[in-house]
Formats: sequence, structure tokens, C-alpha cells
Amino acid sequence: MITARGLVKRFGAFTAVDGIDVDVARGEAFGFLGPNGAGKSSTMRMIGCVSPVTEGTLRVLGHDPAVDGARIRARLGVVPQLDSLDSELTVRENLLVYGRYFGLPKRVVGERADQLLDFVQLSERARSKVEPLSGGMKRRLTIARSLINEPDLLLLDEPTTGLDPQARHLVWERLFRLKQRGVTLVLTTHYMDEAEQLCDRLVVMDRGRIAAEGSPAALIREWSTREVVELRFAVGENEAAAEKVEALVADPGRPLGALVDRVEVLPDRVLLYAHDGDEAAAELHRQGVGTLSVLVRRSSLEDVFLRLTGRTLVD
Repeated sequence: MITARGLVKRFGAFTAVDGIDVDVARGEAFGFLGPNGAGKSSTMRMIGCVSPVTEGTLRVLGHDPAVDGARIRARLGVVPQLDSLDSELTVRENLLVYGRYFGLPKRVVGERADQLLDFVQLSERARSKVEPLSGGMKRRLTIARSLINEPDLLLLDEPTTGLDPQARHLVWERLFRLKQRGVTLVLTTHYMDEAEQLCDRLVVMDRGRIAAEGSPAALIREWSTREVVELRFAVGENEAAAEKVEALVADPGRPLGALVDRVEVLPDRVLLYAHDGDEAAAELHRQGVGTLSVLVRRSSLEDVFLRLTGRTLVD
């Protein structure tokens, strides 16, 4: 569905995408994970044929965007980062007008609009104006609109940014259903849980480059431990406490070194990477390290990103 080799996007002297290779198969849910400014949206705009490629080769649905942009766009569904709905129209009218852009007959557009409103659970709001809708409802309407032309490929740029947890989970559920139907999804996100929920495979991007690629589970296995111990200390004590913890882990005569693979020191907490987090936490307590709180959790894609780049996703 998508093939890119040495893909580059520059804006003047600034390189937003720096020579990446990407392959997306039919029916796959593929993600670009990274912080703001990583190059995710610039890549999506090239794939969506609205931003020209600076260097490298890109094929979308077997076509060259520089030559066949209109043909590709006709087969794409796009959910932009910011909703671009017509607030003066009703919910249903937004779908009807958008469907006519693709040259679809009125009867076909009407039938699809009703089906899609049912799919995104907005049938009861069909005659409502867009403006008073909640953020989650607007996002679901934008997704419905992106499906009006029955696209071969659906591009979603930060699909749940700004939504509350309940709205995010409802959007995820709708996208998961599309995935089950065989729709090819390509999404950008800086939410690790979103990437784990939706993506069969993803690339971790940072500063325009790909740092790693694989399934969420495979990336965690390769780049992190099974569990993480998060240590928080009183205000002003994090740096000194971190030095003490690092010394205990580095000391070959201490059992903590055998339990902990590595230590990451963040401004507000210290992370211990271990395969048995509970045992590592217990040993830390036995060594007399006093903490404000201790949390044992499973490793996530955030930990993968931290290992690869030395930064967190929200940096």
C-alpha cells in the first residue's frame, strides 16, 4: 500500500524527515510513534499527496504522488490532526457535501452517510449542528467523513489528541472495528497506549529519523525489560537519591545489581528496569533507600523510546 525509500522532507534549511524507509502492507495497522516535531505529520502529508517529496522515492497504492496525486487522493481517507468540519452544517450534511466532492451520486452518498453515522454512533445527532458537539463527537464525525468514499487506505494524524479518556477509548473501538474489516490504517501518535492498542507494526521516530521498527510487543522485548520500578522522592532529593541508587546497582557486591538491568534518571523520578520489579523494589527497601512512592509496572513503548533516544515522548 505504501513504499518509501530514502524519503526526505525539507523546509528551507530545516530537515523534517531525514531519509526514512517505510513499507505498509494491505490490511495492516501501521503507526508512526514519536514526540511533536519528530517528522510524523510531515511524512503523513507526503503520503497524503498534499506535500511534495524533497528527495527519495514514494509510492502510494502503486502510484507516484508527484504524477498521480489526484488518483491517489480519490482512494484515500484522511483524518487530519485538527478537525475541519463545517460548523454551519448539520452532522449529516457534512457527510453529504464531502461525499459529493468524490462525484458520488446523491443516493449513494445518502445511504453511506446513514450507515457511517450508525457506525460512529451519531445517528441520533444527524440533524444537529456541528458546533455544539463534544470534541469526541466531532472526532468521530471526522472519521465517518473520511470513510464516505470507501477508501483503500485511511490516514489518521494524531486521531485522539485533546480527547478525554472516555472519548479516546470510543474512537479506538471504532478504529479497531475498521481494522477488523480489513481497512488499512496508517496513524501518527505520541500516545504509547494508543500505539499498543491499534498498531500491528510501528516505527519509532525521533528528529526526522526512524530509531526502531517492529510490533509493539517485539519492540518492548528487544529494547526494554519486562517490568519497570518507578521511584519518586521528596522535592529536592531526586538527584542525590538517584546517585545512591545508581551506586547500589553498579556495586557487584550488592544483589540489586543482579536484579536491575539499567537505571534511568528523569527530573521527577528514577526508573529501574528489571524482569522482576517486585523483587527489585523489595531489595531497594532492604538497602535502606527511602522513597516517597514506589510503582511497579510493565514496560511500555515510552520506555523503548527513552532507551533509544534518551528522551521521553512528551519532551
